[in-house]
Amino acid sequence: MQRPNKGKTPRRPGHKKAANVDKDPVGVYCRIRPLGAEDVECCVEMISSSTIQLHAPDGLKANRNGEYKETQYSFKKVFGINTTQMELFEDVAKPLIEDLIHCKNGLLFTYGVTGSGKTFTMTGSPGEGGLLPRSLDMLFNSIGPFQAKRFVFKPDDKNGMEIQGQVDALLERQKRESQQTIPKTPSSRQKADPELADMIKSEEAYKSENVDEDCCYSVFVSYIEIYNNYIYDLLEDAPFDPIRPKAPQSKILREDQNHNMYVAGCTEVEVKSTEEAFEVFWKGQKKRRIANTELNRESSRSHSVFTVKLAQAPLDADGDHILQDKHQVNVSQLCLVDLAGSERTSRTRAEGSRLREAGNINQSLMTLRTCMEVLRENQMCGTNKMVPYRDSKVTHLFKNYFDGEGKVRMIVCVNPKADDYDETMLVMRFAEMTQEVEVARPVDRPICALAAGRRHRNRVYKDELSPRMDERGAPGNAVDDAALLDQLIESLPTLPRCELVDPADDQTLPRLMEVLERRHRVRQMMTEQFNKTASTLKSMLQQFDSQINSKETFLHDQRSKLSEKEKVISSQKSEMERLEKKSKTLEYKIDILQKTTNMYEQDKRSLQQELETREQRLHRELTEKKRMEQRMQGMVTDTKLKWEKECERRVNAKQLEMQNKLWVKDEKLKQLKAIVTESSSGCGSGFPSERPEKPERPSRERDHKRSASPSPLQTAPPVHPTHRRSHSAGGEKWVDHKPASNLDLDTVMQPIIPNAIKVSTPNEKALSKCQKYVLRHQELASDGEIETKLIKGNVFKTRGGGQAVQFTDIETLKQECATASSRKRRSGSGEQAAHMEDIENRAPVPSTSSNVGYQKRRKP
Repeated sequence: MQRPNKGKTPRRPGHKKAANVDKDPVGVYCRIRPLGAEDVECCVEMISSSTIQLHAPDGLKANRNGEYKETQYSFKKVFGINTTQMELFEDVAKPLIEDLIHCKNGLLFTYGVTGSGKTFTMTGSPGEGGLLPRSLDMLFNSIGPFQAKRFVFKPDDKNGMEIQGQVDALLERQKRESQQTIPKTPSSRQKADPELADMIKSEEAYKSENVDEDCCYSVFVSYIEIYNNYIYDLLEDAPFDPIRPKAPQSKILREDQNHNMYVAGCTEVEVKSTEEAFEVFWKGQKKRRIANTELNRESSRSHSVFTVKLAQAPLDADGDHILQDKHQVNVSQLCLVDLAGSERTSRTRAEGSRLREAGNINQSLMTLRTCMEVLRENQMCGTNKMVPYRDSKVTHLFKNYFDGEGKVRMIVCVNPKADDYDETMLVMRFAEMTQEVEVARPVDRPICALAAGRRHRNRVYKDELSPRMDERGAPGNAVDDAALLDQLIESLPTLPRCELVDPADDQTLPRLMEVLERRHRVRQMMTEQFNKTASTLKSMLQQFDSQINSKETFLHDQRSKLSEKEKVISSQKSEMERLEKKSKTLEYKIDILQKTTNMYEQDKRSLQQELETREQRLHRELTEKKRMEQRMQGMVTDTKLKWEKECERRVNAKQLEMQNKLWVKDEKLKQLKAIVTESSSGCGSGFPSERPEKPERPSRERDHKRSASPSPLQTAPPVHPTHRRSHSAGGEKWVDHKPASNLDLDTVMQPIIPNAIKVSTPNEKALSKCQKYVLRHQELASDGEIETKLIKGNVFKTRGGGQAVQFTDIETLKQECATASSRKRRSGSGEQAAHMEDIENRAPVPSTSSNVGYQKRRKP
């Protein structure tokens, strides 16, 4: 049974970058810290406003050439030891605040070794405020009159902003005010927070002039720290349990719909003044992890990120209220980062948790360097290597600044003391490399379609309307009420004179009572009329209320229908967008398939051409191979015929040579037989001495006859009656058949062969006391040469007590003359080859005759 294929999660399409985007390099500045009182030697020298030079201290080893190395590094601007915080802010942070007001993001971070003044540059001290408080002061000085009421802008927890109505904002404010707790009285032991007035002087305040007055602004701040590669919220109000305190919870990074990274669940506080923002910052600063090390009394053990987020939305056409459109809200942010300093544990002598903190700090800074190196390589070499942003939370959080758009600036803080020379050298190299990284330039936000100057016109209108309202206000109403009262009084009967002169006067009182009764009846009539009018008016109001309710019900129904229509429209729009995306995706796939098809067709054509070329080449090779085979067959046939003739010639020559050798051996055997026969007959055996006939020399005409006749070796020669010849592997043996007579071979052969020589063997024990005999025989050949034949043999004792002779070798010594040698040169090739094979060495030529020599031949 096959398992069903599990569907894969579709990959989210990445953020498409514009093809032609203007880019700016990362702005890198350098600030030199003044030397301490205990530091004497300085290794950093400021050459110009943009260049510094590093001198190797006296204790550092020299280079290979024996001289100290001096290196120079250039920056966008170098700030010396006498630079004030205000000058640094004006050149570095002020342009970032102006970009923030104009909806452009920015990133500013300090970098350097531990104890180089990074925290002082960012935060400052009383009387010398750093970049952070001065940035907040300039921001609120610029947008202060144009800020929206609190809770009009509300974060949506997805790195975006929502707009609330005036009523919802009022309810939210009342709710927050009711939830506020009574602030605790600060303890006298606790150090008081520095006030902003102590950080920045009034004459040092900055303000941006290019602020859009037709927008409303709100500022939100957040403060986090990255400790041991974990993110913690420094503004989170966690309940404190003194019995069982809980560790703060770390936060995670997420990506919003615009592919920007943000910290999920981070506290964002809305602030309305510089003092309030600085108070919130100092609240988080108290929670930041700071420790005492050997190199710095207050060393930052984490990277801190203070984010200023500015939300702005345009006013409506009347210029009185904010435009209730979420798509018109623009959010920009500025991140002020104080990186922890790199340090060497051999100098800080860190142990335990401090050692772990130092390792994580150095690892995150190393990841930052690696990301910068890969970015520079991708931009300069055109490669597309993956930048390892995710290896550290610091680089992952600021990924959108380097891959997206925004302005990035870095302040390199340098401690010029000689002890930090090695670390300062590494910082300088990183800064020099960072300047070559380019970041996309932020683009301007689209301008609202409404007319400019709406807020100003609304203010002028209100200024003109208020005097007129004052003129027609409370005094006019009082005059109208007095005239109406006078008219009512005039409509009543006039009162008579009420003076009583006489106690017996009975006319004045009755007359007064009559007038008062008439007035009372008039008043009752007026009261009844007023009640009737009031009831009529009340009924009319009720009718109006019922009509208004019906109208509201109708409006509610219409709004519900409209909302349903809007939902349908939105669903249709989303469906249309989905279909458009799908169609674009399909078009993209079609384009890819078309390109792939074209590529395959080109490959097919090229392969076909290559195949045809190879077929033609193969055909040519086959034709050449056949031609070569035919040629080789002809050559083989010719060579075969040639070698067959040569072999036949050589075989014939060899046969002739072997026949000559056999003839010579036969001659030798016959001569030996004749000698033995003569010797035996001479000793009284009674046999007549007969001279053997000289055998004929073999020739080419009798080759076939001799080959057909039996070999001389196969035909047994006649032997002496007392001896017979036997063949063995070593030669021929003559065996004595009369052991009883004890015939001594020496006594027999010595008188017969006067030239016989007895030679004793050098190893007689090994040869069983055998003796060697040499028979010398001289004769004159037919060609006039004198031949001396030495027949060598061994004598062995037989088993019956006799002796046996085994002939082992025959040597022929010839003394030839010039005429004989010339005749021999004209002999056949077969005889000449045999002659050359038999010759082993040539004897030296005697001094009596230069034409006579000796040759030594050995016959097997």
